[in-house]
Amino acid sequence: MNKFSSFIKNNKAISWVLGFQLFRLILLPFMGLMPQDAYYHLYGQNLSLSYFDHPGMIGYILRIFTDVFGQSVFIVKFADFVITSFTIFSFYKLASYFLSKQKLQKALVLIVSTIFISILSFNSTPDVPLLLFWTLSLICLYKAIFEEKKWFWILGGIAMGLAFNSKYTALVLQIGLIAFLIFSNKYRKLLLSPWFWMCIIISVAVTFPVWYWNYQNNFASFAFQGGERTSTITEFKLYPNYFFGAIGHQMFLLLPVLFLIFITFSFKYIKRALLKFKIPQAKTLFLLAFFIPTFVGFFSLTPIYWVKLNWMMPSYISGIILAAMFISKKQLKIQVIFSIVFHVLVSLQILFNLAPIKSDDTWIGWEELSEEIENIKKDYPNTFVFSEDHYKTAACLNFFMDEKVYSKNIIGLPALHFDYLGDDLTTLNNKNAIFIDSDTRFKNKEKRGKYHELIDNHFEKVVELEPIIIKINGKEVRKFWIFYCSNYQAKK
Repeated sequence: MNKFSSFIKNNKAISWVLGFQLFRLILLPFMGLMPQDAYYHLYGQNLSLSYFDHPGMIGYILRIFTDVFGQSVFIVKFADFVITSFTIFSFYKLASYFLSKQKLQKALVLIVSTIFISILSFNSTPDVPLLLFWTLSLICLYKAIFEEKKWFWILGGIAMGLAFNSKYTALVLQIGLIAFLIFSNKYRKLLLSPWFWMCIIISVAVTFPVWYWNYQNNFASFAFQGGERTSTITEFKLYPNYFFGAIGHQMFLLLPVLFLIFITFSFKYIKRALLKFKIPQAKTLFLLAFFIPTFVGFFSLTPIYWVKLNWMMPSYISGIILAAMFISKKQLKIQVIFSIVFHVLVSLQILFNLAPIKSDDTWIGWEELSEEIENIKKDYPNTFVFSEDHYKTAACLNFFMDEKVYSKNIIGLPALHFDYLGDDLTTLNNKNAIFIDSDTRFKNKEKRGKYHELIDNHFEKVVELEPIIIKINGKEVRKFWIFYCSNYQAKK
């Protein structure tokens, strides 16, 4: 015990890691269910080789944790916290290959103090396992290239495949590896190595479940993720608000100091390469190869396309290692102060709901809604429940209620992975239903008075009931419109 205390005292960065992670762990029981938590939990409860929106790794993880520890909101959050803690440890191992002890401590403080680590610790998304397997991939590739440990080529292939089985953006790992080898004078010869090609082949082989699911389902997932986005980008319309929105998101996730350092060294290295044809030394080039394509690549799209705030997250792993080479003690201190202030504000919001979140992307009100729906069903027995949004209401109610809750596939609209659960909707014919529609802006307690016109194509009669108003600590925070729909008829 004394040795452990002495180790902590002599390693201030470890103290910061333990402090931030303990803070996050303490907050976990107070976090409600997010729609993403519920949706990816639904993945795990309906095991498949892959899924419509994403590969299934996050669903498999949640299934393992809930099978072992039981189904609860805390266990879902705890799964995210544990996997993200492994990511932090893996980052520490990776950073130790590039940094001195002093700079390594800076890197640890930088990563653990970011908001993006808190988001990954609190919220189930494909990025949770992606960041872990991305980091493990870089560790294996470093060992294979710089330490010439050939078996790590195989482990690197497995890790890259598992990263792709977490999220499609992991494809940038192979791109980064090939880019590093092409631009590295010393290691370019590895492009002809059988170990390199074995690594690539293994990484593709591990992704077979995703490809096979897509093959079975007319490549629906690949089309969903790529088709619409590609056509939007090729239109090349400028949207300045997208660009400034991306800056705001990144400054929030990384905090201002770290974000500005990212911008500074990106500009520095790109300027050197383009104007002076200077290629960094091998280890720095390795880090840049897994940073530039993702961070700069996605950032360059922001003037013409809405880049989601989490798309750049994988670049943060090598980016923070690079940032630790540049950041001063004063800048690090300012970063930590920003972090503490942000985390205190977040904790106050979680504990006391100080600022109403007028969105379905919130952890508030879902369990209370399920209880209200159960009460309504006592007055309207033998009804099924469905909602009109893409997945949020249906996924959350599926988590809390004992019966199956349907999405807008009930009225013939595309409903993400709800379309691939194997439901035979004709079994619901002639049944009555409770339809739920969220009032995200919530300005009054009035009924809606209208509903989606497609509902009339599937039901004989629709009657609006009194809205459900959710109160938290005596404050009205959520509103849901409720409709009783008679005599359902599925359209074949």
